[in-house]
Amino acid sequence: MDHAGPSAALPLRPLTVGELLDAAVGVLRDNARALLPVAAVLAATEQALLYPVRAWAHANPPTYIPLWEDLDRFYLLLVVGAATEAIVILLLGGVASRAAAAALLGTRLPVRQLLDVRAARLGPVLLIALLVGALTLGAAITGLVWLPVYGLTGLIIPVLVIDRVSVTRAVARGVSIAARHSARALGIRLLGAAGWLAMRIALALSGVYTMDLLGLTHPGWAAPLGFAVWTLANTIAYPTLACLDAVVYLEMRMRTEGLDIRLARARAHGPVTTESLAQGVLP
Repeated sequence: MDHAGPSAALPLRPLTVGELLDAAVGVLRDNARALLPVAAVLAATEQALLYPVRAWAHANPPTYIPLWEDLDRFYLLLVVGAATEAIVILLLGGVASRAAAAALLGTRLPVRQLLDVRAARLGPVLLIALLVGALTLGAAITGLVWLPVYGLTGLIIPVLVIDRVSVTRAVARGVSIAARHSARALGIRLLGAAGWLAMRIALALSGVYTMDLLGLTHPGWAAPLGFAVWTLANTIAYPTLACLDAVVYLEMRMRTEGLDIRLARARAHGPVTTESLAQGVLP
């Protein structure tokens, strides 16, 4: 296989939740040159799209903390934000899934190969991302219904990219695997999202308040400052969550389908490529 060098391979065994979180960060670290620029563009685009919605909700930059009398509008802002976040994470999932699959084999793909739109199946990934975004938007309006929707849809892109199946099959298989073992993957995805939400808020607000303490803020800089700090925070969080989806999918296949055993057997007969990881290919 053409690869850029060794990777911090994912262990060939079922992992604990802590190990999965560490593995996601490791995959991002090894593939930062591919994932972070794409994440930055998507995060910046999201901030630009949310700007008029925030203005309508009277959530003023740079902190976007709402006024008490505008909480109803702020809730709708959160609904739209939930949908755009789901879309961005799934879009990053195409690249993250290829990176995680290579890491499982102990290799690291070159940036150009990771960003190959055909290998990352950009068209089907975009279709699924938009459909899930619309579903998330509708679910979030009704309240906490969006939580199971968010948790159940995270593995669809890894299935699509790693297993090389149709969109319909990817949706069915992704949701099915997320619901296995008492919805273990769903819970891990929600845990990761909650943890990174807290970290994003802390990163963004610390940046804003540090600038304020240094006397470097100006009323005219509020919007650019808010744009910059939230884009930076999301540039780190979104690809990490996409990598978490990918490693959780591979781990669930080891836990429930014996992928680790099959992969070890296949290696005894020669090199194994990322294409060999497709469900049903390995002996």
